[in-house]
Amino acid sequence: MPGRMMEGETATPASPRQEGMAVLTMPDGSKIEFPVLLDSNGDKFIDIRKLQPTTGMCTFDPGFGSTASCESSITFIDGAKGVLLYRGYPIEELAAEGDFIDSTFLLLHGELPSKQEKQLFEREIKYHTLVHEQLIQFYRGFRHDAHPMAIMCGVVGALSAFYPEVAEVKNPQQQLRACYRLIAKMPTLAAMAYKTSIGQPIIYPRNDLNYAENFLHMMFAVPSERYEVDPELAKALEIIFILHLDHEQNASTSTVRTAGSSQANPFACVASGIAALWGPAHGGANEAVLKMLEEIDRLGGVEAIPTMVARAKDKNDPFRLMGFGHRVYKSYDPRAKLMRQVTYRVLEKLGRKDALLDIAMELEKIALQDEYFVKRSLYPNVDFYSGIVLRALGIPVEMYTVLFAMARTVGWVAQWKEMVADATGRITRPRQIYTGELRRKFVPVYERQLSGRISVPSDFKEAGGFRSNLLSRLVDTSARTALR
Repeated sequence: MPGRMMEGETATPASPRQEGMAVLTMPDGSKIEFPVLLDSNGDKFIDIRKLQPTTGMCTFDPGFGSTASCESSITFIDGAKGVLLYRGYPIEELAAEGDFIDSTFLLLHGELPSKQEKQLFEREIKYHTLVHEQLIQFYRGFRHDAHPMAIMCGVVGALSAFYPEVAEVKNPQQQLRACYRLIAKMPTLAAMAYKTSIGQPIIYPRNDLNYAENFLHMMFAVPSERYEVDPELAKALEIIFILHLDHEQNASTSTVRTAGSSQANPFACVASGIAALWGPAHGGANEAVLKMLEEIDRLGGVEAIPTMVARAKDKNDPFRLMGFGHRVYKSYDPRAKLMRQVTYRVLEKLGRKDALLDIAMELEKIALQDEYFVKRSLYPNVDFYSGIVLRALGIPVEMYTVLFAMARTVGWVAQWKEMVADATGRITRPRQIYTGELRRKFVPVYERQLSGRISVPSDFKEAGGFRSNLLSRLVDTSARTALR
């Protein structure tokens, strides 16, 4: 195709354009100007890179809610309008009309693949699904009941021991090969983590199955029986994967970029992203939805919903309905629209009777009609529906965040690849507002004991178990020393 990029290349993004200057008045009355940059959507950013070198002053922005940490051409979100774009393509169209390979190639290379490119790319992914047999021994070192995310943090980082060439992070060929390996091996590693946690034999991948089908096969097949993957259910899982591939500079993606800024290998970077995703404030949202449904079921099921909704509206009540509204999307989560359709198709396909699913459907009905929810745009989000679908598919709750990590690996490696290709990239080094002590004189240990004062940090005093016992021994020993 004339003028089309070759596989391995990435579409070149446009640089932000400058529009005027912002003027900052300093405490001494002097003024300093900063360029105002416009992104592709016309959103404005003040370029403050020369602030600290010029004035010695820094900005303060905990959580970086008002700070752009990088330039990226991969994903765009307009939270006010409920828009999510992968390389300019609406997420709804990619998930409904394309497939996992389309969106993955798009995020990595910047364009949708041609027919030939798609075939070659899919072949590359399929033929990298196996892992080294010695890595399987690594799984046997975990407790039988280890959380799958704990296993994933370890084994993904350990991959770099089997591919030492990934240390060449500036080599474009090694970059691409590492990205392909990570995307291909994540379902294998995830399914192996699950099988290890339940004590079942590990199931090897099959190259005749697509990405989602292969994962379901490795999750639920056993050596003693033939397992047939339902293509409709596999398609539902594939849509969940596509909807979670990337989401701008969230906590885990920023973690991957931060680790990558030190030129760490991509396996280590993705392992850091998995660790960040494991936090319940980030990747555990759909798991939190299921726990909420279980609590409502325990308190009376569908009949308890009016009481629980009233509690959720009460600001003085700690109970919260999980899976409604979104920090980024101030209108409707665009991913939730498609997931709602998928949810109903899966439930109809399975015909499964489940008390928790009944509760979820009743909650959805209330949220879409109740003025309190509608006025505040507290619509069911993608986590609400994906949790329901995963439960219907038989995926255990402890695997929900693992599936999130599988999908998000595509975004992580795309973001990592974009970052290491930036010749001007610098190691991430945020500033801080220091609130501690300044230049105290060191006190020898014997003087600290002879003073008769045992200085123990408050958090150490309040800790229980081991720390409390240690504190008791410390005080007892110090008292005996003072009596000598």
